[in-house]
Amino acid sequence: MKVAIAGGKLQGVEASFLAQCLGWEVVLIDRNPNAPARGLCDSFYQCDFIRDYSTLHKIIKEVDIVVPALENVLALKSLERCTSSVGVPFAYDEKAHFISRSKKRSKHFFRKIGIPTPEAWPRCGLPVIVKPSCLSGSKGVTKISTEEKLFDFLKDLNKTTGRWVIEEYLEGPSYSLEVFGLEDHFEVVQITELEMDDLYDCRRVMAPAKIPESLESQFKEVTITIAKGLHLKGIMDVEVICQNGVIKVLEIDARLPSQTPITVLKSIGINMLEILSDSFVNNSLRTVPNLKSPKGVIYEQVRVSEVGIEVLGEHIMADAGPLKRVDQFFGADIALTNFDGLRFPWVATLITVDEDRDKAWRKRCQVIKEIEQGLSTPVSSRPVNNL
Repeated sequence: MKVAIAGGKLQGVEASFLAQCLGWEVVLIDRNPNAPARGLCDSFYQCDFIRDYSTLHKIIKEVDIVVPALENVLALKSLERCTSSVGVPFAYDEKAHFISRSKKRSKHFFRKIGIPTPEAWPRCGLPVIVKPSCLSGSKGVTKISTEEKLFDFLKDLNKTTGRWVIEEYLEGPSYSLEVFGLEDHFEVVQITELEMDDLYDCRRVMAPAKIPESLESQFKEVTITIAKGLHLKGIMDVEVICQNGVIKVLEIDARLPSQTPITVLKSIGINMLEILSDSFVNNSLRTVPNLKSPKGVIYEQVRVSEVGIEVLGEHIMADAGPLKRVDQFFGADIALTNFDGLRFPWVATLITVDEDRDKAWRKRCQVIKEIEQGLSTPVSSRPVNNL
């Protein structure tokens, strides 16, 4: 199989890694010559998806499937037009993505089909979370705890209020779940547990999730209800928060996500890119087995400098330049990193695997110690960013 990954940032890293694990030939396309995924592909083409249409056409007609790993709507339209013209499957559900890429449209959709979500302001009290409606991930997310700060925020918005979502701030464990859809067939994979940094960006993914069975069943039911409502073809991930035993949906993304697919692959051996490809190439959706003995996985991002180690959200990987895969990296089973042994700071995604999650966590803590011992300058004894 020869796959073109369109976009070389974080989702492109995920897709390229998954494709390499399948033994596929990976063609990466991005206008940035230093895209992080460039170190994980077999061939790279620097190309602007909108302006270099003829070049894009030449590249795509030589592959078996195109997987989008970007958010730009004009670029996605160009890719859709190009793949259609040459008859190459494009792993993209435009209608579902239209809903999921807007938090306002998503919340309207959730209300329409009866899905529980955080209460919107002003029907809720403080604190609140303010989110840009059409930015992905944690970009621009802010917590506001006082009336004065909320008033100042609203005043500064002027006429752009419609571009923001303001809703109640909830505390509790966060979980993610991927679902695949094809016609009237839907399959969920494995629930993973998420931890956020101070910017509300996911800094750590853990599997298997520590979630009560009743909430697990509720989460899976909610996820399939959303997928059915969207008539989903392909993949979507659903992120929720649990407060006082109640699941509330935070957001959805109808595209291949980052972080969780690799975690799931290492925990239960299921490669989401293979399922996604089958849906679009073979028009079939395989049944996902209910595996009872998952391995424990800790997946996290670290930034290492002369003063110590920080565990941070995945945004630290976006501008790190081409990443390389290194096995047995300071004891971690796999790392995706720009580490060259010479310069600080450097970053890495660390993937640590063991028989169960507790053992994986202890192994992960030893990895952090090994990195600390490998630093050439003294590390502050003060814990950095809740390691």
